[in-house]
Amino acid sequence: MRKVLVTGGAGFIGSHFIRHILTQHDGYEVVNLDKLTYAGNPDNLLDIEGGPLAKRYRFVKGDICDPELVGQLIGEVDAVVNFAAESHVDRSLLEPAPFIQTDVYGTYCLLSAVAEASGRIERVLHISTDEVYGEVPAPRRSKEDDPLHPRSPYSASKAGGDMQCIAFIEIHRLPVVIARPCNNIGPNQYPEKMAPLFISNALDDQPLPVYGDGRQVRDWLFVKDNCEALDLLLHGGARGEVYNVGAGNERPNMDVVEGILDLLGKPRSLIRFVEDRPGHDRRYALDFEKIRALGWSPRHDFAASLEKTVAWYVDNRQWWEKIKSGAFRAYYEKQYGARLASARSAPPANA
Repeated sequence: MRKVLVTGGAGFIGSHFIRHILTQHDGYEVVNLDKLTYAGNPDNLLDIEGGPLAKRYRFVKGDICDPELVGQLIGEVDAVVNFAAESHVDRSLLEPAPFIQTDVYGTYCLLSAVAEASGRIERVLHISTDEVYGEVPAPRRSKEDDPLHPRSPYSASKAGGDMQCIAFIEIHRLPVVIARPCNNIGPNQYPEKMAPLFISNALDDQPLPVYGDGRQVRDWLFVKDNCEALDLLLHGGARGEVYNVGAGNERPNMDVVEGILDLLGKPRSLIRFVEDRPGHDRRYALDFEKIRALGWSPRHDFAASLEKTVAWYVDNRQWWEKIKSGAFRAYYEKQYGARLASARSAPPANA
């Protein structure tokens, strides 16, 4: 394996993975296919394009849903890592069609091209999410063979992509491995997501809109730990298998919110409890013993993950200020304007 096609490589996790692969594997080349939608940011890879690794990196602007382009690129590489996806639950509630198009049909286009390559591709690593399992009551943890129960257009589209992978494994014997990571946190994450939104809002002394009572539980995985896990699965995961990638850092959202404010020295008065979104899953939790058995474990606990993330946004205001000054403002107003107008300074009494 020497040349890897990474789809969606200008996004948050994809850009970190490209940097990881190029720095950890001498001689590897990466082709980055990205449509550059709102969350695809060329700035995420400026250090690669302008540095000594540039000779082993090529960017192609294009859509995973373009069969001709995807087929051409598949003909040039040995392996594929599929990050390309619409990935924000809130946006999927506002406009679900792009999620179905990219996450389901785009995955189909990619797998079809691999099938047509007649066994030349060594590995396809498909990046899914823990959200496909749906809400998981405590103390249970989702295992890889649990039924999928998505409850949002986003998680349903990711489950659809997983099902495409499973079908192509069965029909075409493709060398596909599916990874289902939990919530990632770290530098370069688009500020629609909770952690970067709240960090950047707090830095500007703007309110932090917390859904419902803020007691929803997520497992927080530092993005560099995730990249190490995905690297392991790319090279050592078993064909046709699914692997959960967890961190063991389960925290209620309020712990994240309060941790951000404490690290920034900002007052709790910035917190605003707003109307919850429909179908908001109360808890996700993964059993990830399967990937641990391959020798991987996360290096960062929750405190270290949050501290490194907050520090990056403090030191890189120009990165997120440019984003939040553009079309992001219209989305933010649509998503939170009315909610903030009727927000509370304390959680709902019936929470």
